[in-house]
Amino acid sequence: MSGQVSDYKSFSICGDIEKDISLFKEIFKKDAVLRVKRLNSNKIPLKCALIYMDGMVDSEQLNDAVIRPVLLCGAPNEDTTLAEYLGTQVLFARDVKQNGNVAKIIEGIIYGEALLLIDGSTIALTIDVKGWRTRGIKEPEDERVLQGPREGFEEAALLNLAMLRRRLQTPDFCVEMLRLGRRTNTLVFICYLGTLANEKTVAELQKRISKIDIDGVLDSNYIAEQIRDSKYSVFKTTGSTERPDTVAARLLEGRIAIVVDGTPVVVTVPYLFSENFQSDEDYYLNFLVSSVGRILRMLCFFIAISLPAIFIAISVFHRELLPTSLAIAISELRGGVPFSPLTECIVLIFVFEILKETGVRMPQSLGHALSIVGGLVVGQAAVDARIISTPMLIIIALSGISGLMIPRLKGAVFYLRILLVLLSALFGLYGFIAGISVILMHIISLTSFGTDYTVSLRRIEFQSLKDVFLRAPWSTMKLRPFFNRNKTRLEVKQK
Repeated sequence: MSGQVSDYKSFSICGDIEKDISLFKEIFKKDAVLRVKRLNSNKIPLKCALIYMDGMVDSEQLNDAVIRPVLLCGAPNEDTTLAEYLGTQVLFARDVKQNGNVAKIIEGIIYGEALLLIDGSTIALTIDVKGWRTRGIKEPEDERVLQGPREGFEEAALLNLAMLRRRLQTPDFCVEMLRLGRRTNTLVFICYLGTLANEKTVAELQKRISKIDIDGVLDSNYIAEQIRDSKYSVFKTTGSTERPDTVAARLLEGRIAIVVDGTPVVVTVPYLFSENFQSDEDYYLNFLVSSVGRILRMLCFFIAISLPAIFIAISVFHRELLPTSLAIAISELRGGVPFSPLTECIVLIFVFEILKETGVRMPQSLGHALSIVGGLVVGQAAVDARIISTPMLIIIALSGISGLMIPRLKGAVFYLRILLVLLSALFGLYGFIAGISVILMHIISLTSFGTDYTVSLRRIEFQSLKDVFLRAPWSTMKLRPFFNRNKTRLEVKQK
């Protein structure tokens, strides 16, 4: 045996309680939390054994719903089997299933169910008495909002589904369950609204997930990396969030969500380029305020990837484009600096990334102190020592701060900034323009599960632009995105 659940698909309960107990003890022989409790009824000749994982079940529920009823049960009817009698008339648990396949039973035990073996019966009962602890519902640290819901997903997938169900109280809410990971056997749920989601997209997602063959799935990114389009692109083609309200909103637009047990991060597809600049709070504030924020994010994306490259191109190749006084001031401030503008820029970019990552990984109190020391003290000391120039420090700082406005494009901003800096250092503004052109062509060529990555920009219609550059009032956003089966979002009532 390799130790995988699939190895026991051909095994069945034999009916001899001692042999069945020995089988499960052998399967979990190196698992110290496996518990076996023998039960004998006081009123009838009933011999049972309860098998479960300590810490995975609710002890109080196990006692009240299983152990006490079995010990006090009476005789069954003549035409009723013991398994059927106990499952339907004796046990008080919320879900009791009859099962004889060992592989299915192992899955249940591992996931927090209790197994009730009955002597003389080839059918066992798996009883839902799950009771593991969770960290509780709270707002995600990286997706905080000033106004709006404060709930965030947690690691238990069933609780996450309950939060979605509470927001989407419709029988149209579809949930498909499967397991991934040869050893982890992780529960994965595919969620969508049946009348809104595109059937071809659902089928394509199921096809891609079915091809995943991996030892374990510990986070939703294990799946996202293997099902996304253009795996080597710096731009994400699958969305991710820890907010149930965000997932519910995307399901209402015809998207599909992937909920993975053991992680609070939910993956959504298809994912459009314009979503990188959208914030959860855009829809909880006045549309005029939200529109300003969205325009600023787009502007910050351009500043983050372009400002260092433009500065190098102009200061090295095209100084005639600068006002004379500014050109003289930059030359004076660069006096005595031993490095070329390219070297200086690359070093500062990496230093800024190191400071940013260190601030994130360190404890919160130390992170703030490190940011102050690294950003002010070390930066000022480097300028005074003529190791770096003041203009370059200002440019990189402004570019770095702008990048923080668009966290969903964090990785893309870093790579694109380096690419444009190198092209500008080699070819000036011609290299910069060529680099921007290549980036735009790459973005336009991307797809996400059969949907154009820039579909909202390609189809230049007024309705399609109402939630791209600006956030229009809800009263005017009458249609859903183009990939949706049911385009109508807002029904206009006749007076």
